[in-house]
Amino acid sequence: MIKSIVPEDFQHYFDDWHFSPVIDADGTVYLSGVTAARKDKPISKDPEEQFHDAFYKLGVYLKAAGLDYENILEMTTFHIDLKKHSALFSNVKDEYIKAPYPAWSAIGVSEFIPENALVEMRIVAKRA
Repeated sequence: MIKSIVPEDFQHYFDDWHFSPVIDADGTVYLSGVTAARKDKPISKDPEEQFHDAFYKLGVYLKAAGLDYENILEMTTFHIDLKKHSALFSNVKDEYIKAPYPAWSAIGVSEFIPENALVEMRIVAKRA
């Protein structure tokens, strides 16, 4: 069974952009790309604050699915200035994601839709 999960604060993604922030397919949970973009707060130009905000939003998505960071199986991150921010991003990531760590791929890109976004995370998680 496939179920769309839309956290209340992000209903506008479903309504305006026509995508589900979270899809649960028989216990495997797929998250659409997560940036620091939110209606209640502009994306910070400070990379560290922005990365924390993105992981906060990731936590909201996971919680809406009844999951937490330890349920993440795979993480693909897309970065503006990947080499410049990789160590900082990794340090912030480690505040949220603990061992055993998920599979992770980091890819450099040229731009995102949200203004000032430096990272977008694509997540696959699994119910225990």
